[in-house]
Amino acid sequence: MSGVDRARRAWRAVSGTDVDLTTRVGSITLSNPVMTASGTAGHADELGTYFPLGELGAVVVKSLSVDPWPGNPAPRVHQTPSGMLNSVGLQGPGIAAWLADDLPPLVVSGARVVVSIWGQRVDDYARAAKQLNEAMAAAGEVGQPAPIIAIEVNVSCPNLEDRRKMFAHSPTATAEVLGAVSEACPLPLWAKLSPNVADLAEIAGAALGAGAEAITLINTVLGMAIDVEGRRPVLGAGGGGLSGAAIHPVAVRAVYDCRAAYPDAAIVGVGGVMSGVDAVELLMAGADAVQVGTATFRDPRAPRRVLDELIAWCGKHGVRSVAELRGVAHG
Repeated sequence: MSGVDRARRAWRAVSGTDVDLTTRVGSITLSNPVMTASGTAGHADELGTYFPLGELGAVVVKSLSVDPWPGNPAPRVHQTPSGMLNSVGLQGPGIAAWLADDLPPLVVSGARVVVSIWGQRVDDYARAAKQLNEAMAAAGEVGQPAPIIAIEVNVSCPNLEDRRKMFAHSPTATAEVLGAVSEACPLPLWAKLSPNVADLAEIAGAALGAGAEAITLINTVLGMAIDVEGRRPVLGAGGGGLSGAAIHPVAVRAVYDCRAAYPDAAIVGVGGVMSGVDAVELLMAGADAVQVGTATFRDPRAPRRVLDELIAWCGKHGVRSVAELRGVAHG
């Protein structure tokens, strides 16, 4: 028995095997509430080397555009005292190449797959969703199981149709994107929103009103690091997105506020989930499920470890179902 297997058995010995981990996100039922976060687990089954991907609630792949995209100039990543700055720039192979090369090994792994999509125009999102819908239809025609369970719509992207802001900075633009994707593909939609706005609840309401089944809170926080010797920004593109433990309180506040504003909405919490306790905190704030992202750069087994620690925490505190934790901080 490997050390990892012994650790898992130890966690379950503490927690017991009767903790009901079943989680619902909108119309989707997941076996447990822990997923990977887009942008941190690759486009395919990269983390499958470290643990069985089918043991997670779902795998959310790195955001894909309809066409290949080169991303930003290097350097792209910079470690901070309590997190990470990145300016990868959404590099990706495009939807068609991903469907041909990266989705098959994910399906073989047994993972439940959520595809994150992005675009620079509303039509880019619609075209990406249409390609995914066609792939789903083709799988159905040959009797294959649906390989994709949901689309996470990453609206935290520059809007070339309104260069003043990102889509997620405007309720109108957010609603336009969600509406276009909804028309192009019947899969459940999750809207991944930015915390860099004055009224996140307003943006969330626009997404939910335009067809999103769930909102994913949050994306990275705008940040920058300066090389004081070189007197230039550290990242090749200048600024970047801050993630990791530093933004966890921001994520907790976002989830809490949106749960208060929309008691019946499905919410996925993401931001600085480094441990099972962090996951518990987001669930108590009102999340139905959580995503683990930046932690995987330090420990590729982090999503599986967070799940084990969540199970252990529930066992230690007499929690028999993770559903009992949802939104309890609201009283």
